[in-house]
Amino acid sequence: MENSRFKQTGYLLLFYLRRDWLLIVGWLIAIVGLMGGAAAKFDNLYGTHKAITAIATTLKTPAMVALFGPFTAKEPYTAAIIYASEMVVFMGLFFAIMNIYFAVKNTRAEEDNGTLELIRAHAVGQLSPLTATVLELILINLIVGILAAGSLEFAQMTGANSLGSWLFGLALAVFGMLFGTLALLMAQLASNARGATSLSYLVLGLFFIARMLTDVKNPDYTWFTVFGLIEKLAVYSSNDWLPVDYMLFLTIVFGAVALIMNTHRDVTSGLLPSRPGRKTASFFLANPFSLVLRLERTSLVIWLCSSFVLGISYGSIFGNIGNLIKTNPAIAKLMGTAAVEAGNRNLILNFAATLSVIFAVIATIPAQITLLKINNDEQRGWLEQVHARSVSRFKLFFSYVIVALFYQAACLFLALLGMGLAGVNTNDVVSLGRFFRAFAGYLPILLVISGITTLCVALLPRWQKIVWILPIYGLFSMYFGNLLNLPQWAKRVTPYGWVNRVPLEAIHWGNVLLFLCLALGLWLLSYLLYASRDLVEN
Repeated sequence: MENSRFKQTGYLLLFYLRRDWLLIVGWLIAIVGLMGGAAAKFDNLYGTHKAITAIATTLKTPAMVALFGPFTAKEPYTAAIIYASEMVVFMGLFFAIMNIYFAVKNTRAEEDNGTLELIRAHAVGQLSPLTATVLELILINLIVGILAAGSLEFAQMTGANSLGSWLFGLALAVFGMLFGTLALLMAQLASNARGATSLSYLVLGLFFIARMLTDVKNPDYTWFTVFGLIEKLAVYSSNDWLPVDYMLFLTIVFGAVALIMNTHRDVTSGLLPSRPGRKTASFFLANPFSLVLRLERTSLVIWLCSSFVLGISYGSIFGNIGNLIKTNPAIAKLMGTAAVEAGNRNLILNFAATLSVIFAVIATIPAQITLLKINNDEQRGWLEQVHARSVSRFKLFFSYVIVALFYQAACLFLALLGMGLAGVNTNDVVSLGRFFRAFAGYLPILLVISGITTLCVALLPRWQKIVWILPIYGLFSMYFGNLLNLPQWAKRVTPYGWVNRVPLEAIHWGNVLLFLCLALGLWLLSYLLYASRDLVEN
């Protein structure tokens, strides 16, 4: 009886791998190329004792601790130690996102589009689809982790060793599996793929914020944040494998709970209770715009609250950053009161400029998810009832666009508002209004990225997911651009690189006007292409 629950698991695993091979290769190239390419460049960047000492001092500041985690390595520092300190949190985030994507795609999304019902109609065990997904995640993470470790070995960084390289790669693989099984657990709770994705990213975001706060306040508590386990590896110094054991244990627990939950629910249903619908539709469902907004309301609330909390979390450490100069009496006496305040202001605004890029990239994500649903909802047949009525493509297309634009503008605004409110309370040198330079600077960029996304939706419906390159590369180039000495043209491959370092610097209003016009042109062109092509078939 127990074996029958796992019948045809191997066949389903091969089916999933054959179907997803292109996506797997894409993620593999992106992650391994990113890790290996950055490692190959670190010896040139930090090849001297002076350069290593300077970056080590920078990594110990509260701002860098919040971004990368605490720098706990002991001297003598090497390029490999600096690399691990800068990359471990960032790559952990990449592995978590990759696993959430595949976990939700092969479970809740399969149920939403009816594929799982067709599979279960054959001689397939009850737990076979979920088990096949777990096995696929294990294979994907092992392959990517092993190749990532191999790329670090090949890079031959100064101070690197084989044990550290393999610890880095395999720990990331286990860390990815941890969040993959956590996403599978969320998929059992939610009643659809949208809910499962939202819950998974919400949990990931909460863990990341908890890691950031504990790193700045008390790193000992970071052990309990789940996400912070990846920081405790001490790669290329003491090479501690204990965090890997903890991650493996949590992975097994989350996976087992997900399997148990799967046996206690019906296909297409979730364990979280859902409210019964109204007998008659409300006024707010009388048009496509309100329909899209209603469908996205749960995700909208989660993203908006998360953005605000993220802003508050980062803004709350501005007091630590602003006091760096004040805590050194000799420097404070030498500079004078006015110079100290100016120095504190520049430190805070410089950190705020880096955070603004991160907030802009985060605000891009829910907007792109919403826009890509134009084709996804068509393909699943959910819009057939809408197309059957006298609803123009113009109304339907721009309903998604307007909701997406509201999404990204609100997420960016609330993140900056949270950062500004918390920042004003912890320092007295930067006004709240100064932080909102970033909103005026980055909003036109977000509009252009939405325009590019709608163009892909209209022109390349089968390949529309290629637009995820924009936020991924944008985050990498702006997040690590200065640390890796990337040239200006490399940062300007994405629209994010065309913004001044607001709020530290002034807004370039000429660029704002240019990007607003460009965004408007992209939306109009996208609509014309969308209106002239056939609908995406189920």
